[in-house]
Amino acid sequence: MAQAAFEDVVEDFEFLEDWEDRYRMVIEMGKDMAPMPEALKVPATKVEGCASQVWLHMAPEDGNFHFQGDSDALIVKGLIALLHRLYDGLPLDEVANVDARAELGRLGLNEHLSAQRSNGLRAMIERIRSQSAG
Repeated sequence: MAQAAFEDVVEDFEFLEDWEDRYRMVIEMGKDMAPMPEALKVPATKVEGCASQVWLHMAPEDGNFHFQGDSDALIVKGLIALLHRLYDGLPLDEVANVDARAELGRLGLNEHLSAQRSNGLRAMIERIRSQSAG
């Protein structure tokens, strides 16, 4: 089962029948994220494989996984917000057990993202999984 914050998103999506409303919600989630400091937007935090600019900075603390992220594309920033709700705060050894594709599939995202966005999302998930493993 996913984090409670992600479960809240799943519940909210169930009430939104129109995909434009769902996209709007994802974009708003991205806008509501705490800004990532510019000093962290460096080559080491840049995620390759994304059509837009994406940065993920991992900051594990007390055995739990935490990260910050940002993008120059609103929808991608929203996808980062979804990943944040899915992973942030998990014990480090549980991050690899999360089936992000299945969890995001519960939102219907697999059918509604372009191939480029899907590839970028996959790259972000892989970065999270590899960084959590140390």
